[in-house]
Amino acid sequence: MVLIVVNVLSALLTLIYVTVVLFFRRGWLRILHFKNGDSKPVTKVSILIAARNEESKIAHTIQDILEQTYPSELWELIVVDDHSTDKTPDIVQSFADRGVKLLKLNEKEKLNSYKKKAISEAIQMAEGELIVTTDADCRMNKDWLTTIVSYYNENNLKLVSSPVIYNEEKSFFERLQTLEFLYLIGLGASSIGNRIPSTCNGANLAYRKDVFNELGGFRGIDDLASGDDELFLHKVASRYPDGIGFCKSAEAVVYTDAKANLKEFIRQRKRWASKSTRYKNKNIVLLGISIWAFNLIILVNLFLGIYNSLYFLSALLSLLLKLVAEWMFLSPVTAFAKRRELLWYLPLLTVIHIVYIIYIGIAGNSGKYVWKGRLVR
Repeated sequence: MVLIVVNVLSALLTLIYVTVVLFFRRGWLRILHFKNGDSKPVTKVSILIAARNEESKIAHTIQDILEQTYPSELWELIVVDDHSTDKTPDIVQSFADRGVKLLKLNEKEKLNSYKKKAISEAIQMAEGELIVTTDADCRMNKDWLTTIVSYYNENNLKLVSSPVIYNEEKSFFERLQTLEFLYLIGLGASSIGNRIPSTCNGANLAYRKDVFNELGGFRGIDDLASGDDELFLHKVASRYPDGIGFCKSAEAVVYTDAKANLKEFIRQRKRWASKSTRYKNKNIVLLGISIWAFNLIILVNLFLGIYNSLYFLSALLSLLLKLVAEWMFLSPVTAFAKRRELLWYLPLLTVIHIVYIIYIGIAGNSGKYVWKGRLVR
């Protein structure tokens, strides 16, 4: 009886997972590649960076932004220093003669979300119609801003999510991260393509300033340290479900680095997972629980396979179908990123992902974590 129940549950969860991944593939393919038009730039843009202890990288990010082809009179760069203890503010200030603005956080009360505070403060002084956020450790090509603004204007959007990709990996572990991160970026894009926006990345995000103010900014989600991207995306989606787009263009990509070690990787993923219980769309929460249960049932079947080989065969079948579905999804996503060679790592990642999903699903929603040297929730 137990064997029948477990196998039926395993088959059901496998069917759900495969169907969902193929649905995401459909969403990715529905998004057309975007090419810049010939329209004259008119939109005023404010680029915002919240930075804390980024002295080794922030100068490169600022330099990339200063070299943008978008007319310099139509954009401004505001960097908010979040209580750095290194030379970050001094480096930012060294670009003051080139128009870079430095804002230092100086709040009196202790906060749980300093990043949301930093962005909110910067938006108050921002002069642009369109707010574009990125991180202090990102790199971008010279047409990055032009591409995103053109896409925003041509589609009359309220919020634009754009690609973030890891690059310059230094180890096998970092290459695995790159493939896994492409899976996440692809999921976020495809959810927009399917018109059920679920995730995005604040390292490459744009939204109208008036929409931010209209929705009360981060009010209602400011008790969590993270969520300046995904949770705000959900606020916009609830008011403007057709006003969100994904800029599928190589020119719109920002590049950043994978985590150098497992400890930092786990901290980052716990932070990302901590937002899931606050999603406005509970169907997305239910879907996440189903995916977590799918991975759990595979692990259970592998364990029970010690006593009965039928459980083991069930686990292998689920794994095989998982691998095929993920390959079908990641094939066009890695092609877009020009990283199809990473698909060789997929069989290993498919197996590792089982334990990872189970652990992060629990750890990310059960306590505090360290972010930027602070213990937050």
